[in-house]
Amino acid sequence: MIHLSPVPAPVEAARVAALAAELDELENHESHDVQEILARATAAAEAADRSGDEVLGHRARLVQADMRRREGDLGSAARTFLATHRWAEQNDCRPLRARSHFHLALTYHYLGDHAASLEHALSAVELLDDDEPHGLRIIHLIRLANSLAEAGSTEAARDRYRQAERIAVGIGDLTRQLLVLNNLAYTEHEAGNVDIAWSAVERMRAVARAIGREFLIVERDTIANIQVSLGRYAEAEETLRDVYDSPPWFEAHDVAEASLTLAAAQRRLGALDRAQASLDHCRSLCDEHQLAGVRVRGLAEQAELYAAAGDHLAAFEEYKRFHAATEELRSTQLEARARSRQAMFETAEARRDAEHYREQARRDPLTGLYNRRFIDERLPQAMAEALAAGTPLTVALIDLDFFKRINDTLSHDVGDRVLVAVAVLLSARQDSLAPDGFAARMGGEEFLVVLPGVSAADAPERLETIRHDVASYRWAPTTGELPVTVSIGAVSVRAEGDQSQAALLAEADRRLYAAKDTGRNRVVARPVQP
Repeated sequence: MIHLSPVPAPVEAARVAALAAELDELENHESHDVQEILARATAAAEAADRSGDEVLGHRARLVQADMRRREGDLGSAARTFLATHRWAEQNDCRPLRARSHFHLALTYHYLGDHAASLEHALSAVELLDDDEPHGLRIIHLIRLANSLAEAGSTEAARDRYRQAERIAVGIGDLTRQLLVLNNLAYTEHEAGNVDIAWSAVERMRAVARAIGREFLIVERDTIANIQVSLGRYAEAEETLRDVYDSPPWFEAHDVAEASLTLAAAQRRLGALDRAQASLDHCRSLCDEHQLAGVRVRGLAEQAELYAAAGDHLAAFEEYKRFHAATEELRSTQLEARARSRQAMFETAEARRDAEHYREQARRDPLTGLYNRRFIDERLPQAMAEALAAGTPLTVALIDLDFFKRINDTLSHDVGDRVLVAVAVLLSARQDSLAPDGFAARMGGEEFLVVLPGVSAADAPERLETIRHDVASYRWAPTTGELPVTVSIGAVSVRAEGDQSQAALLAEADRRLYAAKDTGRNRVVARPVQP
């Protein structure tokens, strides 16, 4: 048998770092070739699976699904987006939540649900961490701007485009600046602001010259649409010249959209044969890639072409087909929206369940107070916050006096009832002592209270109320003649010295035992002499 040596930790860490960098590049659309990106994303997913890094694996699969969407397979892509979103929500993975929201914003855009698209786009931007790549932030801002525009908030969209362009200019990224300007130009065109749209096109040309490349199909389509709106039909045809021979960069429907725009420009020029050839090419692409939305708009253009040729009966029949296809598309989109909404609802329910279970894991099952796990998570944070803000913080250990006698003389069931009653008293008193603090059960008959804002000078009086609450409680129905009291040892965070949780609790424990040694049923909140 051949025994393979384990990969050294530094080597594996370097591999993971390289994989993360590769995914950063893929997510930032550094390449324009769909097949190339898909191949690299597939290799990245396999590498992530081998390393056992689930987050990187999900990121890679999001890129894979995005490429399938760009090839026209929206259904399969949407299922991956939803599955990843569900995992990210259940595991509270902020970077992955941001990315899945981004892709769901695009999905709902294609389903025609502008409200849902905007909701996801907003979440995608809000969840991006400050240290995410600038390129990713620009892309997320563009999606948010597009969703705002689709929802009718053009001015708010302009603000987001400006924000995205400022980032691109700030990092000297001309490619992404061009991406921002292209989306801005199309949005202004759709809003009917053709002159403003053309101004954006002029800026696009300046940036493209600075980059030293020709316009992509999607950029040429934007320009041609604006030229058609300006009545510059011959210019629009020239802009989209040889579009059939262009590679399908980014979106599968880019060439289909451009072919449809070209057909409209040629029809208006009176070049009906060329327009029909462009429209036939558009339809072929729609059938090949299942581009239902573009196909429906192609039917409307076909009706226009028939009418331009004088065949009004054919135009009428084609318009009826356009109307029926529009209704069918709307019905299909509504069904897809409903399925997606149901999946999102199930994800939200799963997240609530996960939060519930996380909360339960931090609660003591007997008393309902927080447990030691919560203490270890929250106490260091509370100490750090107090030190950073220069505000006081008091921590007190509370231990029941002669509790073993209650268990031995009465029963463990009675002992449990006593513990629950003490927990209720602590919870009831907590708000008046320190609303931002908490009470917890350390284990056995020992409890802890954390009191932010309570100084060493104020602590004895505050904690005396707890001691009095327990001593004066009507215990007779539970313990008969056996009294129930507590001893309390308290310590406050100091601006100097060892401020670790262990050191703080050790000092509180010394003071607790000083309270025990000096008679019990009392509070000790001062240093103990050795």
